[in-house]
Amino acid sequence: MANSGSEKKAPKKKSMFLETLQRTVKSPSAKLGAILFCLIVLAVIIGPYLSPYKIDQFDLLNTKAKPSAAHPFGTDALGRDILVRILYGGRYSLSLGILTALLGSAVGVVIGSVAGYFGGTTETIIMRIMDIWSSIPGMLLCLLISASLGTGFGNTILALAVGGVPGGVRLQRAQILRERGKEYLEAAESINCPKTKIMFKHLLPNVISPTIVNATMTIGMTITMAATLSYIGLGVQPPTPEWGAMLADGKADILYSPHIIAFPGLCIALTVLAINLLGDGLRDALDPRLRS
Repeated sequence: MANSGSEKKAPKKKSMFLETLQRTVKSPSAKLGAILFCLIVLAVIIGPYLSPYKIDQFDLLNTKAKPSAAHPFGTDALGRDILVRILYGGRYSLSLGILTALLGSAVGVVIGSVAGYFGGTTETIIMRIMDIWSSIPGMLLCLLISASLGTGFGNTILALAVGGVPGGVRLQRAQILRERGKEYLEAAESINCPKTKIMFKHLLPNVISPTIVNATMTIGMTITMAATLSYIGLGVQPPTPEWGAMLADGKADILYSPHIIAFPGLCIALTVLAINLLGDGLRDALDPRLRS
């Protein structure tokens, strides 16, 4: 027969994760951002163990020393090595950014999914609450919560996460509304599949991509906001060497010892740049218009 032995097997379809990973790797900006971010993460994890100095090791005879071979980033007003404090403090800054983005995005996904899927009165009530919530500027809301709860790592995460919830809710609701009329949802409803299962098992995986990109981009903004809170005395406070707290420690010496705040500020800038580059590449990789 003509077709005997000549039929070719259909190419195996790639998983969405593998295809997204391949597209992300092909993006020059995402590749640069990922490499830079991985180097920063490795540095803050391993670096403090390789340094000969401790984060709270004082050298009062060598205060405000300029960068040198012994102290590549110099020393602060108490003679502490700035490099090891930056490496150790990066753990707090990165943790603040990542945990805040995860918490805010998780809350936004749940509330936005409920509003978008159930609709009606439920949607109206939720969205009016979000309107009131978002009418308060995000930074002002962070300041109010931080001032009320007090300083500290956990309170800073809560204060930063609360401000980002309304945006996440709106984004998730919009994606749900666009997907809600698809045939596969009608098929699931026709066989009496539980609504919660439809929403989280069938619907959510198809609309989560924009939320992932938004959460990634939020990390950089959150690191900056966390540094701002620490700088004005409402975030993580000394002696914890968080990058914003280090900026606050060195602001009095900015004219005569600018290196004390220059290096923490540079680390914040590089980290935010790396995350934004990675987020841009991830956004392009997850764009359905670019998929074949």
